[in-house]
Amino acid sequence: MGHKQSVDLRNGGGVAIVSAPSPFDDLPEDCISNIISFTSPRDACIAATVSKTFESAVQSDTVWDKFLPSDYPSLIPPSRVFSSKKELYFALCDNPILIDDGKKSSWLERGYGKKCIMLSPKKDMWITWVNTPQYWRWISLPEARFEEVPELLNVCWFEVRGGMSTKYLSPGTRYSAYIVFKTKDRCPNLGDVPAEATVGLVGQESSQRFIYFVGPPADRRRDRETRDVTKPKMRNDGWMEAELGEFFNESGCDDIETSVLETKTPYWKRGLIIQGIEFRPTKIR
Repeated sequence: MGHKQSVDLRNGGGVAIVSAPSPFDDLPEDCISNIISFTSPRDACIAATVSKTFESAVQSDTVWDKFLPSDYPSLIPPSRVFSSKKELYFALCDNPILIDDGKKSSWLERGYGKKCIMLSPKKDMWITWVNTPQYWRWISLPEARFEEVPELLNVCWFEVRGGMSTKYLSPGTRYSAYIVFKTKDRCPNLGDVPAEATVGLVGQESSQRFIYFVGPPADRRRDRETRDVTKPKMRNDGWMEAELGEFFNESGCDDIETSVLETKTPYWKRGLIIQGIEFRPTKIR
């Protein structure tokens, strides 16, 4: 076979093609396309580096139609026209769209085409006192997925919950849940306090862990108990995220519930902006 090149899925799988001959080049191109369609988008982009014949076969709609979810027509914006199923696939990866009357943001994971979802804090989440102006306020941010997101002004009892049917996710897939947020002034009285997070399918035992929105105080960063608390990470979109837990979506016929609580300390908490709760395929560690 020809020499393989590195694959950059961020650019639609674009790679430099080596024109070395392949023993598979004698196969009909539609046969090659059909075989590749049983792999994954990542594998297809790698296969395109084998030869010019494979590169052409990978462009076929036969390949990318198999990688799209069965309900993909409902995910296409009415104003958009796509020249190929491959172009459509990467558009659904790179451009999250609002679904379910704006309650959720939906997109595809690039490597394997799995569905990803973010819950709207205004429509698909329950936040204690979120509509009481002295405790929370709704703000608009240009970088947010949703029209309005909540900013924490002052609460003692911090409680955030979110849930949905797993029919919106890909079956037979392990998912991780994340709370996506920004902080102000290091989120006083909450950012350095471990918050309890749970994730689980309704009717089954939930996983439990503790998370930080900022991190432990400087004088406690080496304590053993702080090492067991999940630290937040910076995302490419400028938001922060903290992983809440994992679950396996077997058939898409269950309901998933998540929660984040900090109700044990009596101090007034502020300085947190919540974009939503996100579900995406668990990365292999």
